[in-house]
Amino acid sequence: MKVVIVGGVAGGATAAARIRRLDENAKVTVFERSHYISYANCGLPYYIGEVITDQQDLTLQSPESFNRRFQVDMKVRHEVTAIHPDRKTVSVTNLETGEEFEEPYDKLLLSPGAKPVLPRLTGMDADQLFTLRTVEDTLRIKDYIDTHHPKSVVLAGGGFIGLELAENLRELGIDVTIVQRPKQLMNPFDPDMAALIQAEMRRNGVKLALGHTVEGFVKKENGVDVLLKDQNPIHADMVILAIGVAPDSKLAKDAGLELGIKNSIVVNDKMETSIPDIYAVGDAVQVKHAVTGQDALISLAGPANKQGRIAADNICGRDSHFLGSQGSSVLKVFDLTAASTGINETNARKAGLDVDSVILSPMSHAGYYPDGKVMTMKVVFEKGTYRLLGAQIVGYEGVDKRIDVLATAIHNKMNAIDLKDLDLAYAPPYSSAKDPVNMAGFMIENIQEGILKQWHLSDLEEIRKNPDVNVLDVRTPEEYNAGHIEGFPNIPVDELRDRLGELDPSKPIYVICQSGLRSYIACRILEGNGFDCYNFAGGYRFYDDVTHERQLVEMATDCGMDR
Repeated sequence: MKVVIVGGVAGGATAAARIRRLDENAKVTVFERSHYISYANCGLPYYIGEVITDQQDLTLQSPESFNRRFQVDMKVRHEVTAIHPDRKTVSVTNLETGEEFEEPYDKLLLSPGAKPVLPRLTGMDADQLFTLRTVEDTLRIKDYIDTHHPKSVVLAGGGFIGLELAENLRELGIDVTIVQRPKQLMNPFDPDMAALIQAEMRRNGVKLALGHTVEGFVKKENGVDVLLKDQNPIHADMVILAIGVAPDSKLAKDAGLELGIKNSIVVNDKMETSIPDIYAVGDAVQVKHAVTGQDALISLAGPANKQGRIAADNICGRDSHFLGSQGSSVLKVFDLTAASTGINETNARKAGLDVDSVILSPMSHAGYYPDGKVMTMKVVFEKGTYRLLGAQIVGYEGVDKRIDVLATAIHNKMNAIDLKDLDLAYAPPYSSAKDPVNMAGFMIENIQEGILKQWHLSDLEEIRKNPDVNVLDVRTPEEYNAGHIEGFPNIPVDELRDRLGELDPSKPIYVICQSGLRSYIACRILEGNGFDCYNFAGGYRFYDDVTHERQLVEMATDCGMDR
């Protein structure tokens, strides 16, 4: 059997190695147009920031080492220019010599990946403009920084690459501005959770121009002007475009393969395309979202590796199936860790789901053990069924552990209430006897049983307009005086039973505390005394962080500059 693979890196290289492990006699050839057949995409920003100092650490395998281990013919600097399904060949150009030839195949696997989105704007030919996708891109950016010593950079785009680059460039002492059309960073997160990420970026000196559209670039002697719609341009020494990626599917389109979202390659759960004996994997393919069942594009290394293995299995006559992707991800944001899995509340509502969420601020480990850090968790579930839909966590320690537990629960289609029953490891340096994941389950069970009723930040304006409600802050006077929601009177929870006469039991009451725990206790007291009580999801700490960040974004939108 002759197998031709187009593209290395995550999907292609994984498939090549798996095919060899399953079939010692298969003839496998990989064509890769870059110099590198297997490299750490996710590590590229960290080489620019000199966290990874040895260029060789980026390349997981060389063509020579891969061939020695797996007897796979790795052809770097070879570009496949056309597929001929009728005669089962591909056209190939040797980019070093210009030689052109056709290569036959019995099975063909496409792993072309995704390419940076390059908008059609003026000034795109400026020498100071860069994109980041390959090792070669990384080396160009690193060489430019080492040679020209830029003092400022504009990053167009606020996704994974943009944030990782921002951190690494700041560590080099470069002034960084992120320009992003949406009014938030990191679309996998809801705006309220993204606000916590944005605050950390600002704390570390990254300027944010959110809600602004880049309209072009003008090359200057001392750098480049980034032109913004209806705003003054931003000047920088260099610009890196990280607007996003699109499937690199021209080969597939020209060959007549069925295409889907944004011209992605349509495959079934065996990674088979619409043409027999042609498979496709990685960032170029359309997948099913594991939570919604809807078609999706999810450009992450984990799914690409799994797809490469599954395609290899099926090429070798086995029966493997890709179950979909739920977009589990984790990101280092200076001192913070931000992670998500499943779908957020925003996208759940767009998908037509009736959803609710719990927001909690547990410690990373037992409170009595030194150096515990607060994390903020948001767990999204479907009303009525309590189906677990997604989660987002922003914090310092233990974030990755909890998101992986929640990702596993979603994958296994657990009910959100079942989180309370998970038997999770505990010792004071690592967790609490009631782990944060368990706590989310307890809260959702309380909602199901009517013990907990919530109000959210989105409800605040309606509550303020309604004269027929009570509002109450149950923190200490010291906390209250340090900051509170205008119009919310203060009765500390420990004084509440003695001061019930100050409240009108005929009106529903909306309660807040610092994290949500004391206000829940207050609600139980009030419910026990005939009140209809609602607890604020997230607490005042969450309210203050989110509203403060929203004000900064709106101010920047109005005046065209970051504050």
